[in-house]
Amino acid sequence: MKTRHFLILLLMLMLVFSPAYAGTKYMWGIPELSAYISGTNEFAPEEEGTVTIVIDNTGLNTLKIVQSDIIDRDYIDSDAKVVKATLESEGLPITVKSDTQFVGDIPAGSSASADFTIKVEKDSPAGEYALNLRLDYQSLEQAEQYGSDTMRYFLSDKTENIPVTITISSDVKVSVIDVRAEHVNVGTEGYIFVTIRNDGMENATKAVASITRHGTSPVQPTDGSVYIGDFGQGTEKTIKYKVAVSTDAEALDYPVDISVAYTKENKETATSSSEILSVPVGGKIDFEIISEPLQVTAGDKKVLSVTYKNIGAAKVYNAQARISAVDPFSSNDDTAYLGDMEPGETSVARFEVKVDGTATEKMYGLDSEIRYRDALDNSQISDTIKVEVDIIPKSGIITMVTNPIVIGVILIIIIGGGYYIYKKRKENEQ
Repeated sequence: MKTRHFLILLLMLMLVFSPAYAGTKYMWGIPELSAYISGTNEFAPEEEGTVTIVIDNTGLNTLKIVQSDIIDRDYIDSDAKVVKATLESEGLPITVKSDTQFVGDIPAGSSASADFTIKVEKDSPAGEYALNLRLDYQSLEQAEQYGSDTMRYFLSDKTENIPVTITISSDVKVSVIDVRAEHVNVGTEGYIFVTIRNDGMENATKAVASITRHGTSPVQPTDGSVYIGDFGQGTEKTIKYKVAVSTDAEALDYPVDISVAYTKENKETATSSSEILSVPVGGKIDFEIISEPLQVTAGDKKVLSVTYKNIGAAKVYNAQARISAVDPFSSNDDTAYLGDMEPGETSVARFEVKVDGTATEKMYGLDSEIRYRDALDNSQISDTIKVEVDIIPKSGIITMVTNPIVIGVILIIIIGGGYYIYKKRKENEQ
């Protein structure tokens, strides 16, 4: 019984000293949105990158009422609700590649961020450019309380435009003015002379101009980097490079990339965007045999005269022809000097060969090749050319005099004739 009275007394004391429930009502406040770029805002011409924009809500609620009959609101006047961010670059040399970003709610005193991908155009002048950040959101316009448990909200759509600055850095812009090729042929090395101009906004120093292979182009640099020193705005430079062309190329123009690494006026180092230059490639150096097929007989030892013609697109130097003598041929003199040969020029090579006496009578093809020096003194070897040699039957007289029976009969006649003459002389002497 005493315990029961104690509990009732405790409950009464709790009711007396417990504070009454109170709600909060904000009388005035609006979202205050601002934005800035987090990280770098500097991009070079033709560069693509990500811009991170931080959106701050610094709005304040300057007046509030606390009463026991007020319902706490879910929405506060200075909150920015359902924020959507759009980055715009109309009329600027910058392309925004990202669509509108959904940011969500930004309560007063907090922030959110949105990422946008941008691409600076290739020929963009250096300088600062103000992009427009459009923020679409909702804010609390009015809240009405009905009774002690119902609240109705009225939201309004708002739009704010905030400028954000992108800096396009000064840069060297390489323009290819002229390309000239010298001794550049399929399968050889040669030189290209490239004239470039700095059409950018940067006065470069300690510049190095480099060419690189473009994709799978058959033209590849042998000496690909040249120091050109100062390369100021409007400056032209003519540079000599050595290049090699693969043997499977054709006589066409092929691409090569060129760029310039340099030091800026602020002492930073940079590399320009690549430009494509077109390299004209001449035809392949090649040869053909224009002499008629050669005729020999089995058992012969003969000098073969073979006429070669340079049917290629370039001059060759110190050319030497060689044949590969295989059965039934043999040779101790299988190399002949042809000398220098201009395109269209011919030269005669002479090879001494011996034919086996048991060789089959038919047409044979002996492998032949030409070793030569190109215009840059590189040793080259031509494709294989066939030297046609026809082993023919021996003539009638030759056949007769080489027949063993005929030879025996002739010997008998000669011996018999000699004996007859000898006998006659003896008779005359008696």
